[in-house]
Amino acid sequence: MTPEILTFGMFGMLLVSIILGVSLSFAMGGTAVLFAYLIYGSNGMYSIVSAAFGGMWSILLSAIPLFTFIGVALAKSKIASELYHAFYMWSGRMPGGLLLGTSGFAATLSAMTGSCAASTITTGMVGIPAMDQRGYDRNFVLGTIGASGTLGILIPPSITLILIGMQTGQSIGRLFLGGMVSGLMVLAAFMVYVAVRSRLRPDLAPTVDVRPTAREKLKSLGSVVIPLLIILSVLVSIFAGIATPTEAASIGAAAVTVSVALRGELNWTYVKEVSHTTASVTGMVIWIVFGASAFTAIYGSGGGTAYLQEVLGGMGSSPWMIILLMQAVTLVLGMFLDPVGIILLVLPIFFPIVVQLGFDPIWFCILFQLNLCIGYISPPFGYNLFYLKALSPTTPIKDIYAAVFPFLLIMLGVGALLFAFPQILTAATSTG
Repeated sequence: MTPEILTFGMFGMLLVSIILGVSLSFAMGGTAVLFAYLIYGSNGMYSIVSAAFGGMWSILLSAIPLFTFIGVALAKSKIASELYHAFYMWSGRMPGGLLLGTSGFAATLSAMTGSCAASTITTGMVGIPAMDQRGYDRNFVLGTIGASGTLGILIPPSITLILIGMQTGQSIGRLFLGGMVSGLMVLAAFMVYVAVRSRLRPDLAPTVDVRPTAREKLKSLGSVVIPLLIILSVLVSIFAGIATPTEAASIGAAAVTVSVALRGELNWTYVKEVSHTTASVTGMVIWIVFGASAFTAIYGSGGGTAYLQEVLGGMGSSPWMIILLMQAVTLVLGMFLDPVGIILLVLPIFFPIVVQLGFDPIWFCILFQLNLCIGYISPPFGYNLFYLKALSPTTPIKDIYAAVFPFLLIMLGVGALLFAFPQILTAATSTG
């Protein structure tokens, strides 16, 4: 089987399977099994098993359930609602204050959980009723929540950044630093936009008549201290080289458990809910790793990876245009596929070319991840668009598209800035 036929066959079957509603893990795994049999006969099953289980040996994989546990445990405690109250107390009287607080809350919760879905839905359930009562424009609210909720896979600790590190061999600490810099840049741009638009259009985000005392404001910060201390201690230990990501995640998980117990929230119902959600998320990731490992192994052994690398490398375009094309492909894929699947599917093809062209690997990986975030709110099929529709069923989907569009442009603008000035990321992530 020629590499051309293999490429069109495997990716075509994968696309058809996804359109038919087959889960990504089984779509990739099933495609791999079929083409392994067509190419190698029954012996191809050995390649499938070897690839699938070979991908399970990375110690970094054990960090995934631990980081997932940290986020889920914090989100399912009362810390989440108290966090929102703290943002409300400190930002309520500013123009668009509740939206600014909501944006910060969504980004914080997103980073805690590592899940765009959990962050977007939780923020919407907490924030939308509060802002409806105060006359905030529903579309403005939905756009802010949907966009801020995408930052969970960019701001560390991020499961997808760990997977990128596994696929590329890059330092998790440097990837986390790059994710932190770019994520905070995007969040700052969101807040500037919300503040400026709220001042120009006060009818969209009326000022809330809340006058908390200094004592009340300081008291509200108590809910912020625990999650921030836990997350910062985990990140600092990784950045400073004191602990590996897995070790840091273990310490963080223990700290979360102790803090929840001290708050009196550690009961059987809480343990059951946290355990179930952690197992579900981890299981989803592991199954996608299985399927993607099998897919890339068969595709690579059939000459497909080398073929695509040769096509991209021989396009005759400038190296910068090749990088731009890769990022555009990532952006489009992000509208249809889960980030985990995209990372495992295309990074093995893209990354060797990036290294060959002499670009900074961390810079490319962070741009890659940022485009996955943008894909979450890109019409017509971005995941977060449908989460917003579930939160506000009466809002027409075209209004949701319009609501997120300014934020989509902002994220593209930040991406363009990082693309044009790589030194922003390379300087921040330099190991000296």
